[in-house]
Order: sequence, then structure tokens, then C-alpha cells
Amino acid sequence: MNFTDLGLCDELSKAVADLGYESPTPIQEKSIPIVLMGRDILGSAQTGTGKTASFTLPMIEILASGRAKARLPRSLILAPTRELAAQVAESFEKFSTYHKLTMALLIGGVSFADQNAALDKGVDVLIATPGRLLDHFERGKVMLNDVKILVIDEADRMLDMGFIPDVERIVSLLPQIRQTLFFSATLSDDIHKISGKFVSNPKIIEVAPPASTADTVAQHLIWSDIKGKRDALRRLLRSEDVKNAVIFCNRKRDIGVLIRSLTRHGFDAVALHGDMSQSARLEALQKFKDGEVPLLIASDVAARGLDIAGLSHVFNFDVPSSAEDYVHRIGRTGRAGKSGRAFTIAAGKDDQRYVGAIEKLIGKSIPLIGDTPDKNDGAGNAKPAAKKSRSRNKNARTQEAGPDNSSDTPAATSKPVAKSSKSKKDEKSHSNGNRNRADELPSPPDCVGNTLEDTGHIPAFLTR
Repeated sequence: MNFTDLGLCDELSKAVADLGYESPTPIQEKSIPIVLMGRDILGSAQTGTGKTASFTLPMIEILASGRAKARLPRSLILAPTRELAAQVAESFEKFSTYHKLTMALLIGGVSFADQNAALDKGVDVLIATPGRLLDHFERGKVMLNDVKILVIDEADRMLDMGFIPDVERIVSLLPQIRQTLFFSATLSDDIHKISGKFVSNPKIIEVAPPASTADTVAQHLIWSDIKGKRDALRRLLRSEDVKNAVIFCNRKRDIGVLIRSLTRHGFDAVALHGDMSQSARLEALQKFKDGEVPLLIASDVAARGLDIAGLSHVFNFDVPSSAEDYVHRIGRTGRAGKSGRAFTIAAGKDDQRYVGAIEKLIGKSIPLIGDTPDKNDGAGNAKPAAKKSRSRNKNARTQEAGPDNSSDTPAATSKPVAKSSKSKKDEKSHSNGNRNRADELPSPPDCVGNTLEDTGHIPAFLTR
């Protein structure tokens, strides 16, 4: 089946072909004909399945006839984050190459004046985050009583971020007779209940089991000493063939600590989190997309909706407390049929509980590298080994790290980094300002006892 078979015009089919897409994904195949029929949709699809195109393509087809009036957008797409809204806008620009449709993007951190100028010209497609759209409405710069199509994207994240009241207010400003397309990564009971306020007799479309993980992503789990997580991450970065990777942290303050640590050890990385200005976020993201910097350290909210072509790895430096977030995180890689690798570094009792919830949600165990948590104490610290084993491990560390014997010393394969008492002191700092001992990770003989399951690849440092 091709895109023309779905009812799209020749111009759209040509635009899709120009971008290298040969056939529609399951969510596109099921959604596009329904949208063209004018029906409401309640859709669910896992990350990386082409969900954005499943509503942008038919919307372009529908909006091809007609003309927008000043401050009266003809369609509205609501997204929970700036990055996701920008991604949707980018898709519209690519797919509408052969159509003369106008578009405006309303997100925070951008000049109101520029956005007002776009609205004054009239827009066929308005893409916005809820807060910024309401700001424009309250200033009298946009009216919503001519919207024919409403898209609520990533509704589950809208719920998590507390945006549903804003969405309800926005919907109350729209015409009652309209077409609504409601998309969520999962269709939980809460999502079903909320969707009833927005859609009318919707066609329910699900293309994958709730919160399933893609088969194209090889998942791995490492149990580490709590203070040795940074060392464990560096070992993986050196042993894996990392083309580009997103590294997830649970807390924004930990992102700064980790990026300083990686920089000191010769790795190039940029940060992405909610406290950064919009210009700084866009600059960091562009450097990562352009391949100037191979590592992006991000929080869940900032990275939601990221679509990085050919992302080779995802590293969970922190185990997410929400099992659904795990699915979204590792869904950044292994997209569009390509293979990807995801590593999760766990430590402590809380992580044992989180990992258990994740494995219950995805319906399978995550292949383990190294010791199980039963071989760690209650705090997630590795139990001491026998003296003979410790001596052997000490020699192994000496060979790897050199005369310094420090597990925090950059390996010979990484860029040379000058060590100073100040940098070593910084490395000991924890995100809450307290001082901890330097990172320590049990050497490979103690830390690793198993090979990777379901895959023939073994990271190099595990075979030393």
C-alpha cells in the first residue's frame, strides 16, 4: 500500500516520496482514511510509529481548499511542550511543500511581536502550547471560533503536566461542530474519561499494545553502586559504538552535575531541560541534531517528542519513577525500522521497585548485565568481595586507569583531560551540594557475571 491508496492527493504523495517514505506505517494506514472522512479519532500509538504524519497529512488535504482570515486560524494543534510543537511545525513545512498553506507556531520563549505578525496575516494551521495560546487569546490577538479541526497531541503528557484544565478552557472557545483528533501514547482509564469531554463518537485506533516497547530496541539493565553510576555510564560510552545518544536524568539539577563530569572526562555533551531559555534549548538541540555534539543529557519533559533521525543509543542514567516514561525514553531509538540500544543504570531499593514496575508494564524482564540486586546491600552498594578477588580487581584497575588507580580518571581511549584538585573536588559534589566520596564502580570481574541475553553483542569493557 502507498500513500495514494489512502486517499491523499498526488501533491501530498509526491511530498512524502521526496522525503524518502515508501509506505505508510500502521497508525498512518488506519488513521488517514478516517480523518479524511471527517470522523473524530481517539488514537494510541507507541513512540516512533509516525503518529504526527497520521494527522498532519490528511489535515493538509482537507485544508487545501479554503483561505484563512486574520486572527482566525482554521485548525489548531495543541502540544504539551515547545519541542514537540516545533517538531509538528517542522512536519507541516515538509509535507506541505506543494501546497500554499500558512502556519503559525505559538510557544514560550519567542517574541510575542513575531507571533502576532504571523496571526495577523491569517493562518491555516495554528500549532501551540496551551499556556502561550491562552496568553495570545487574553490579549485579543487570536480568535478560535473558526477552527474546523482540533488536534490534541500527547494527551497523556498533558495530563501528567497538569495542562488539562487549560485544554478544557481552550476547547470551550472552539465551535461545537468541529472534528477532533485525540492522540495519546496510552489509552488508560483516565485518558478515556478525559477524552469524552473533547471527542464525539470517535473511531478508536490502537496499533500496539499499551506501553509496549519496540522490538528494534535492544534493552539492557546494569546494577551499580550508587556512587559509581557515572563511572558505569562512562564505561558504556567508551565500549559501545555510540553514534549519538540521549542520556536521561530524573532531576534537572543532576543534569548539570553529569554534564560537568562527562566534559572533564573528554566527552562532548549538551543539556536540555525546562529551566533553560528557549534560545538555549533550541541551540543545544540543533547542535545535537546536526551532529556537532554526540550526547544530549535531558529531562523527560524537555525530551518529550524529540525525533532524532538514526539515534543509536538511549541511556537511563536514572531509572524513571514512572514505568510509562521508560517506554517513551527508549522509544527515542530504534525508530523507522532501524535498530537501537537502550541501557538502564539502576542502584538502590527505590530502583528495584521501579525496575519491577517497568518489567511488569512491558511484560518481560530487561536483560541483565552483571550482578542482580540481591548481591547488593539495601542501599544499592555492592557487597565486598573476598580478599583474593579484591586484590585481583585492584590490579585490573591499575592496568586500566594507570598509576593514579582512580576509577574517575579518563581512560586512554578518551580525550586527554587535565586533572586538578579543583576538578576532582567538583566531581565529588552531589547535586544537593553535599560532598560524597569519588565515584567508585566494582571492576568488571566483580560487577559483571552474565553475558547479554538475546543478543550477540558484549560491551568491550565486560570482556577485559
